Amino acid sequence: MSVEVKGISKSYGAQFAVDDISFSILPGEVLGFLGPNGAGKSTTMKMITGYLVPNDGEIKICGIDILLDDIAAKKKIGYLPESNPLYKDMFVREYLYFMASIHKIENPEKRVNEVLAETGLLPESRKKISELSKGYKQRVGLAQAILHNPEVLILDEPTSGLDPNQLVEIRNLIKQLGQTKTVILSTHIMQEVQAMCSRVIIINNGKIIANDSVEKLSSIQDDISELILEFDKEVSKDIFKSLSYIKRVNHLGGNRWEIQIEDALDRRKDLAEFAHSNNLVILEITKKQGTMESIFQKLTQKSNN
Repeated sequence: MSVEVKGISKSYGAQFAVDDISFSILPGEVLGFLGPNGAGKSTTMKMITGYLVPNDGEIKICGIDILLDDIAAKKKIGYLPESNPLYKDMFVREYLYFMASIHKIENPEKRVNEVLAETGLLPESRKKISELSKGYKQRVGLAQAILHNPEVLILDEPTSGLDPNQLVEIRNLIKQLGQTKTVILSTHIMQEVQAMCSRVIIINNGKIIANDSVEKLSSIQDDISELILEFDKEVSKDIFKSLSYIKRVNHLGGNRWEIQIEDALDRRKDLAEFAHSNNLVILEITKKQGTMESIFQKLTQKSNN
C-alpha cells in the first residue's frame, strides 16, 4: 500500500474534526477526497502529511509509520496545500533550486529542468513568481511537490480559483502525474472527480460515508428514477399527461425524452403498454445514472439526518 490509515481521530476539546476513520490507497490510484466545508478532509490530509498529529490511530506512507519516523515518511510525500504558499519575490527557477537544496537533490540542475519541462514552466522559468497567472502559480506549486520525485502526491484543492482554460491544463497535468504516482486529490468540483479519479472517498462530520470506485458510486440512483426514452417517431409533450407517475418531462431533441418517475418504481412494463396503446415503438429505455454532484448531495444529506 502507498497510504494506510487506520483508526485515526483528531479532536479539539470535545469537538471531533476526524472520528476514527480508516482507508488505504494502492500505488497508481488517483483518489478523490471529498466532503462539505468542515467535514474533516483538510484535517485528514494534514495528518497524512505529518503536519498534524492524530489523537489516535496509525498512518503509514509506503510502509513507514509517519508517527515513528516522520522524516523518512515525508520524503515519500509531495504536498500542495490549498493556500499554495510560494516565495513570490523569487524567480521560478531560483525557487525550484532553493527547494532542491532543501531536499538535498543530487544534480539539481538536471532535476529542475526535468520538472520545468514536465509542468510546462520552461517559458516562464525566468519570471518572478509574483508575475505569473494563477494557473502558472499552481504549476509552480505542483513543480515543488514533485521535485524530489515522491511516490505519493497530496493535492488540496489544486484547481481552486482557476479559469476554464487553466483548469483543463492543471487537470491534464494531474492525470499525467497519476500515471506514475499515487495521488490524493481534494476538490469541491464534482466534474474533476469524474474526469481524474479512479476512486472516491466522501467524508462528512469527521466520518467516511462512502469509499468506492467512481463507476460504482455513479450507479447510485436518487429516490426518484430518471429514464431516457426514445420512440420510433415524434410525439408531443402532451402525450405524457395521462401518466400520473411521471413528475417531469424534458425533450432531448428528435424522438428522445428524459422522464422522471415520481414513485421510483420499475415502470418499463407500464411504459411499453403506454407506447403500444399510442401506436408507438420504444427504441430505447435507459435508466439515467446519477451525477457525482447529486450523489455527493444525497450521501452527505443522508448522513446529517
